[in-house]
Amino acid sequence: MKFERASGILLHPTSLPGPYGIGDLGPQAYRFLDFLAAADCGLWQVLPLGPTGYGDSPYQCFSAFAGNPYIISPDLLLQEGLLSHDDLVDRPAFPAERVDYGAVIWWKLGLLDRAAIQFEHNPPDGLRAEYEAFCAAQSDWLDDFALFMVLKEENGGSSWDHWPAPLRKRDAAALTEARRRLHAALTRQKFRQFIFFRQWQRLREYARSLGIQIIGDIPIFVAYDSADVWTHPELFYLDAEGKPSVVAGVPPDYFSPTGQLWGNPLYRWEAHRADGYAWWTARLRATLEMVDIIRLDHFRGFAGYWEVPAGMPTAEIGRWVPGPGADLFLALRRSLGELPIIAEDLGEITPDVIALRDQFDLPGMKILQFAFSGPENPFLPHHYPRNCVAYTGTHDNDTAIGWYETAPQEERAFADAYLNRRTPGDSSGFAVDLARAVWASTAVFALAPMQDLLALDTRGRMNYPGRESGNWGWRMPEDALDDSLQARIKTWNWMYSRQRRSPVTASQADA
Repeated sequence: MKFERASGILLHPTSLPGPYGIGDLGPQAYRFLDFLAAADCGLWQVLPLGPTGYGDSPYQCFSAFAGNPYIISPDLLLQEGLLSHDDLVDRPAFPAERVDYGAVIWWKLGLLDRAAIQFEHNPPDGLRAEYEAFCAAQSDWLDDFALFMVLKEENGGSSWDHWPAPLRKRDAAALTEARRRLHAALTRQKFRQFIFFRQWQRLREYARSLGIQIIGDIPIFVAYDSADVWTHPELFYLDAEGKPSVVAGVPPDYFSPTGQLWGNPLYRWEAHRADGYAWWTARLRATLEMVDIIRLDHFRGFAGYWEVPAGMPTAEIGRWVPGPGADLFLALRRSLGELPIIAEDLGEITPDVIALRDQFDLPGMKILQFAFSGPENPFLPHHYPRNCVAYTGTHDNDTAIGWYETAPQEERAFADAYLNRRTPGDSSGFAVDLARAVWASTAVFALAPMQDLLALDTRGRMNYPGRESGNWGWRMPEDALDDSLQARIKTWNWMYSRQRRSPVTASQADA
């Protein structure tokens, strides 16, 4: 799919400001979209929007289809009569600068339960019919997800492989009895999903009315402790007890002498191929109902992936195994049409990965922060093809200023010279210089994490790969979206031909 030249900001909804301990889909999200529009940006990039589990990572979710209830907006529930002001008086004194997930989850789920009780006993006009229609339309994944979550609650939050054998192995009689026994809890889980998708779709419609496209994110692998693996064990390499026999990771490299052991179960690609990649087709279709463009994480795994025997302490022992390759993407294109996909082609990229990406004309990613080892580095803008997406950095990197303050002296010196910096050696202006170079590049899309546009140091970092806790917590200050930042970005968009396109109205689309 051919994209038009545009720019945008990477900001996950959890990072929005607001009084409820975590960013959400309420007024601050609409305010952020207004800021993007005023700055003439046409793109908003988010991380995966699923329900987070261990470590609070959006890349380790309980479902590839469900939404994250923690980012439901209490303000919007209040407006619709699903909460009262009295329901909000017990709000803890949350920190403004970071998400305290433990406190937020406990309080937010209690709040959603109160909204569910109000919905059950006194629903606003028309809402029950909407809910019933949602449950019917999403039943393919919603019924199993809701059951997975309530069984997880009933078993003290433990992973599904520790449940009683009849439930672990999905014995039909045991599941029927569980649905009867846990009916009220199932309704509560479905209500949370209904509200999440209702709030998200209204926000997306508002983005469309402004001419803003949302870039979503699909992790290639799913979490082992997920409704997806529990419901479809035949699609993954699991042993007779449901344990992974092999797991995902990446081999040792310059950055990690023992590799990265991710631990996700690996796909039985022959089983996916046998049913025409039905699960993958459903996954992308569901995501494209939420976003306009998909960033496909760890794209190289579709050409070939690193397989590690289960139980290994590191990723050093493993082997490369061919992925589904073009066969998967041909099937997706037959079912879904042209694929609005960005290929995350970072890491150890071999010719087969490049060939797969280029066969489907997918733009890859260029990270300018990686570029300053010398003039031949492919991440320098003078090497960019048009069909790529350029970033200052990603959610996994340090911030631009954090990088500059810790990079080797020779790389800082080359960056200063390459960017023709007015103040070489001074970290304070580096993020602005880096972002401007991304905007000026030939890349079809130019994006920067909000932290770089705010010129934040390492304290604004979103994620430290490999660190098990303490990630995903950064929140944007309430006063960050000021007129000077808006004016600077708007000037770049004008100067470098990245201005937001006017939204297409329904009448224009029909003409």
